[in-house]
Amino acid sequence: MCHLLYVVGGRVIGVTYLDNIMYVVCHDSTIRLYNTDTYSPLDVVINVTGMKDPRDIVVCRHDRQLYVADYDYCIWRVSVDDHSYVKWQTMSSTDTFHVNTLSVTSRRLLVTSLRPPTLRQYSTVDSQLLHHIPLPQYVQWLRHAVETTRQTFVVGHRGTSEDELQYAVSELLPVTAVNAIRQSRFNQFS
Repeated sequence: MCHLLYVVGGRVIGVTYLDNIMYVVCHDSTIRLYNTDTYSPLDVVINVTGMKDPRDIVVCRHDRQLYVADYDYCIWRVSVDDHSYVKWQTMSSTDTFHVNTLSVTSRRLLVTSLRPPTLRQYSTVDSQLLHHIPLPQYVQWLRHAVETTRQTFVVGHRGTSEDELQYAVSELLPVTAVNAIRQSRFNQFS
């Protein structure tokens, strides 16, 4: 059975859920709430003043916080309980890291940048940078990444050592917390 849900007033950018509430971040910098049992909108819209170009949204079940990627060099943290928000992580305007997609595991937030294709991992407890992982030069486009239960990173990207237009999934091992990587497994998908 398929349920259709229409969000009026904004282009949908990302979706996440916690308990029986779905959080939808829209292009107009709002977060709209829906009941996941009935697919009906709740009478709540969170307007994040200052957010300019949302790209993704995730929720951390441990701290009950939403994290929203804003391409304008920052990550917003929004409380699911009282809907307060703060610019949680801000990149320097001279930084080439452009926040794009997010994933969360336990108390660690994994953030991708398209250009240059790079991963950063932050602690959701104290917002400290845990890992900064540049990808091989042949990676042209980093689309998404997740952390595995083995504490490796699986990334979806375009560009391989054989073909810059090839799409692939790679698993990366963080060697140390000081910016080193080693590619451990490489699977290609056409």
